[in-house]
Amino acid sequence: MMHETLRRHVDSGFIPGAVALVARGDDVQVTALGSLDVEGTAPMARDSIFRIASITKPIIAAAVLMLVEDGRFDLDTPVAEWLPELADPLVVRTPQSPVDDVVPAERPITVRDLLTSRAGYGFPSDFSLPQVQELFTVQTDGREVRLRPEPDEWLARLARIPLLHQPGEAWLYDTCSDLQGILIARASGQSLPDFLAERVFEPLGMADTAFEVPEAKRHRFASYYREGENGLELADAPDGQWREVPLFPAGSGGLAGTVDDWHRFARMLLSDGEGLLSKESVRQMTTNHLTAEQIAANPVFLEGQGWGFGGAVDVEPTQPWQVPGRYGWVGGTGTSAYLTPSTGSVAILLTQRAVDGPGGIPHMQDFWREAAAPR
Repeated sequence: MMHETLRRHVDSGFIPGAVALVARGDDVQVTALGSLDVEGTAPMARDSIFRIASITKPIIAAAVLMLVEDGRFDLDTPVAEWLPELADPLVVRTPQSPVDDVVPAERPITVRDLLTSRAGYGFPSDFSLPQVQELFTVQTDGREVRLRPEPDEWLARLARIPLLHQPGEAWLYDTCSDLQGILIARASGQSLPDFLAERVFEPLGMADTAFEVPEAKRHRFASYYREGENGLELADAPDGQWREVPLFPAGSGGLAGTVDDWHRFARMLLSDGEGLLSKESVRQMTTNHLTAEQIAANPVFLEGQGWGFGGAVDVEPTQPWQVPGRYGWVGGTGTSAYLTPSTGSVAILLTQRAVDGPGGIPHMQDFWREAAAPR
């Protein structure tokens, strides 16, 4: 059924192709269909490589927790030790205030604030707020990985913008994952790509996940499309923005990888962190940390979901595929990955059509529904 469900979206031209994985314990089903590009020059395959966008976020959070376990810092350590640019943040007086109407932060930003996306930087449901408009000048579209300067310059620019909320007060999307990436690099003394390659990808066997796709692998790399006036328009080719590591390796969504690589990461979490993290770190990652009020304030991003570390956690079954405790997220390049600890199941869908809003994902919703159906 999974093949037929996705075939409808390929045949209609909505997506050029897809690779989907549904695993229930050791029972793993993978479907690859359609093509790497709209021209149909090569068929989609199980080892096809995709820009995975925001399903990078859980991987980055896991890397932060590895440094916690290394003793570099703990969850309540102020990040100013490693990110001095954020030592004395200012906060807009109210979310509606102009960016020059500010008050001091009531307490320091902590590592926990970054992991739960409650540091005060990020996107709310209302994009029209003055502070959010200013944030857009720095927190550019993460799918355009060559827009940003190197991390030190980027952070210096971000630090000139006040926080939208006091630290710990509100959940805001995206920016905190980029701050986590800079924290990892500075605290480890390695670049973010090198740290992930050595400490995460190599131990887990994620051989095709990285911030670049080298020439030898580009025949497996799917082209990426966005909706245009006349249908799908090419947004990035295999020899485009991922041809080399960008100046800013984005923790919020800069990785490319395969369905089996993300499944290896999911299996690690389902096995209580075996080989990478402690059971307690995995529990913290996959537990909702938001209040009901913080969830309700973000209807654009969170529907029946809270937030753990680096990913959403279902808290209310508002959709047939939602199960309390299901953990994962969606990527703006057309990717989705979730795991459900209570059932030991994993559902991953990789496509190459941009997702520009939560309402534009009928193929993902059909996939989630099918993946959750009883067998």
